[in-house]
Amino acid sequence: MDTRMSRRDTTRNQRAAHAALLLLFGAALHAQISSSSISSIEWRRIGSTSVNMNLSSSAGGAAERVWFDGTSLHVRLAEGRVFATRDFEKWEPSAAVPTQADRNTLVRAAAGIVYRGGAQVWRSDDGGLRWNNLTEIDGQSLLGGGVLDLAVDPASPDRVAVAAETGVWISMDGGRTWAGLNDGLPNLAVRRILAAPRGRNGVRAAISVAGRLSAFEWRPGETAGWLESADTTLAQEQALRLQASGALGVRVSAASGAGETRYAGADDGRLWASQDGGVTWRLSAGSISGQVDLIWTDPADPRTALAIVSPDAAHSKLLRTVNAGAWWEDISANLADTKMFGVDAHLSTGAIYLATARGLYWTSSDLRAPAPATVWQALPAGWPQAKVYDVRLDDPGHLLFAAVDGEGVFAALAPHRLRQPVLVDAADGAERAAAPGALLSLLGSRAESVTAQGRRGAVLAVQDAESQIQLPYSLNGSRVDIEIAGRRGRLAFGLPLKMASPAIVVGGDGAPMVLDADRGLQLDALNGARGGMRLQVLMSGLGRVTPDWPVGLAAPLSDAPRVVAPLKAWIDGVETAVVRATLAPGYIGYYLVELQLPGTLPAGAFELSIEAAGERSNRVRLYTVE
Repeated sequence: MDTRMSRRDTTRNQRAAHAALLLLFGAALHAQISSSSISSIEWRRIGSTSVNMNLSSSAGGAAERVWFDGTSLHVRLAEGRVFATRDFEKWEPSAAVPTQADRNTLVRAAAGIVYRGGAQVWRSDDGGLRWNNLTEIDGQSLLGGGVLDLAVDPASPDRVAVAAETGVWISMDGGRTWAGLNDGLPNLAVRRILAAPRGRNGVRAAISVAGRLSAFEWRPGETAGWLESADTTLAQEQALRLQASGALGVRVSAASGAGETRYAGADDGRLWASQDGGVTWRLSAGSISGQVDLIWTDPADPRTALAIVSPDAAHSKLLRTVNAGAWWEDISANLADTKMFGVDAHLSTGAIYLATARGLYWTSSDLRAPAPATVWQALPAGWPQAKVYDVRLDDPGHLLFAAVDGEGVFAALAPHRLRQPVLVDAADGAERAAAPGALLSLLGSRAESVTAQGRRGAVLAVQDAESQIQLPYSLNGSRVDIEIAGRRGRLAFGLPLKMASPAIVVGGDGAPMVLDADRGLQLDALNGARGGMRLQVLMSGLGRVTPDWPVGLAAPLSDAPRVVAPLKAWIDGVETAVVRATLAPGYIGYYLVELQLPGTLPAGAFELSIEAAGERSNRVRLYTVE
């Protein structure tokens, strides 16, 4: 075998795999960090800009106006942006001005046909004497909400467009059938990030649809839009507010807590704290005039909390307490002249992230003791100019998520990781034990060489702030000390070492790399598994192989080395057959596990996990169809 050619092709394959599968943290982050600034950061979108409400098409946020101009359909969204489409599929920004129309009656006519909007859409072919309801079924609207505007194409009176509480809809046949035009239209009214991805669960967000704020989830492997979620965060927050309102005898506008610690804020700026689960309360010092909009409590140390207080509709201040609400201090610094919406923080590094009407900001401050306010720095945006309504870190503090008005949810590597690099599993970004031959991602720094237990490892894919490394297959013992040399000097990490530390590879949205073995297609909600199907699962961390294999070298395309560790596979807790497990042909450090599904499987969503040497992998979502 020509080793030079093999290594060249291997590098190409590994880089492609790294780009397609392992960049859980989005597009490459090219950031230089100093004591005062970040030069750049890149974001990737999570999910789409539409929601699935079991209507005929995906829905979106409210649209204000629609009109035809002879060549295009135009829509003005709630925040004033205008978009146009010529083919009713792709939207482009537009500078057009809405036509004048009577929006009180919502009656539009062309060629003797009259349409009327309201809770439904009606049509009359005799000048308004008789009306036919075009959208009602079982007492509900096919459009999912009320009509805010409608327009008839003068060149084709059977073509009618609607601006509704659920986005833009069109009928090409006089109202007999309707299709949504919300896919690709930046009109997702996302207001909160309720949870970051974890395990088989995707991002959960609070989205306003048809005038109601509800919980939705972008589920790994889904492609049809955000789906309604059973997330209870909004209900829990309301319950906390009601409990505090009853105890304090005032209207509580925001409440939060962790453990027995509770915080409550009123619409006049007063803040209270409780250390016994809300039984007794004390008024805090340091309150300012205005409405308390939000209180963030550190879940690990609830003595630390942050509160957003708005003196008026256009301005906010951020307050901090480090002593369980005894007193609060203003840390708004250079952002006191903007409206704030959401906040999150990372206690150990002091990083604070703030969502505002001007975009996303961050600072590094002391979250354990009183300290002067620090200057806020703007984070470069990966979206058009828009309000950022919320910001959230994932549980380990590696990923930063932003809820952007209209544009949806975005994610990037959290900037504070550039000051405190971390070593995680390359398959899913989790912090877990290492195994011989493990693939790891260094977040926050650039690697140039790596050693483990004094043995040379391999650096596989390198970017300014993220690198992929592989540990040698020959490691042994219960701990591995890893040294990484790079532009910022030497970094040292210590990890537990196990015979196997399995992980199923997942993409940026949490979709697992599970393939139909016969067709080579990745399985998802639209392309589900069937009973009797053979699956191929791409994994990391399965440990040693036989025959032994060198670190940093791609597995051969035939007769790939076999996994030594015993394997089991589970679908919703029921064991399924493992056919074979080898290094993934053509790749470095990945493993390919082939499973045989039972002959029959009901349609639905199941949990798949794989066990190696007694260690269970991450749990991922597997969709099945009959």
